[in-house]
Amino acid sequence: MDNHGDDFGTWVAENGAVQRSEEEWAVIAGYVRHAANKIGPALPLCLPGEPQECGRTAQQHVLAWAASLKASAHHIIETSAPSQARAAHVAGPLYQRRLTELREQR
Repeated sequence: MDNHGDDFGTWVAENGAVQRSEEEWAVIAGYVRHAANKIGPALPLCLPGEPQECGRTAQQHVLAWAASLKASAHHIIETSAPSQARAAHVAGPLYQRRLTELREQR
């Protein structure tokens, strides 16, 4: 995976994220990559210090790989639902309810 979200640019102030150390971001990136790899396709070993180190931060990997995981999950919904209406419900209202629950836990 070559797409690490580099096309976003640096013109937007970015200071709203949870503050974590590079080591903490690396652990989370590893978890997200592991989850994404379980449903495929495999993501590279390119975190700082890994065999294919790409030079991007662990936080950037968390974001890029979470996007990959979200896309893979959405693809599973689309290909597994018995109808387009059911897929739309699961990807829409059901997803939004779960997201609301997660935000409230924060």
